[in-house]
Amino acid sequence: MDLLNNLVDVFGRSGYAAVFIALMLCGAGIPLPEDITLVAGGIITGLGYGDVHTMVLVGLAGVLVGDSTMFLLGRHFGARILRWRFVARLLTPERYAKVQEKFERYGNRMMFVARFLPGMRTAVFITAGATHRVGFFRFLLLDGMAAIISVPLWVYLGYFGAHNHEWLTMWIRRGQTGVWLAIGAVIVVLGVLWWRKRKADARDC
Repeated sequence: MDLLNNLVDVFGRSGYAAVFIALMLCGAGIPLPEDITLVAGGIITGLGYGDVHTMVLVGLAGVLVGDSTMFLLGRHFGARILRWRFVARLLTPERYAKVQEKFERYGNRMMFVARFLPGMRTAVFITAGATHRVGFFRFLLLDGMAAIISVPLWVYLGYFGAHNHEWLTMWIRRGQTGVWLAIGAVIVVLGVLWWRKRKADARDC
């Protein structure tokens, strides 16, 4: 938990702006865990260095601005962005092709799920922009829906665990599992709705 303690120290001295910048860097693919960053933001509010509800809004803004920047860079520069040094480390031509294949298989649902995949998130958003698979506002809607699940969860967890690190460590692990269970539930619901719609369309034919 050294990283968490270091982030709490930095955020406690620098406030909301530091959290916002850190989350933007997470969106750019910097190896800084977004969930730990959000928890640290929540902790400083629990310690009295800010308002937890404001921190949720700051977290949502930082996450969405960071993600949108990657999407828009991909959209503007297309496949040429793969030649950028920092992008090339995250998104090799082979990985770019693999992400495109996953889009073909799963459609735009990939953008919702990608928010919960730290190793894939930036690559998926750049690819979505570069391939013009979806318009910006639809991207923002899908990413925003996922962020509304993940951001408050981590920030409030940090807030309530600010004075009990053992409890907090336990729930960080459980929270990661809980996010995956929430994703699974959403996918099941969407699958059932798709199946029912397909069945209804078949009856109408």
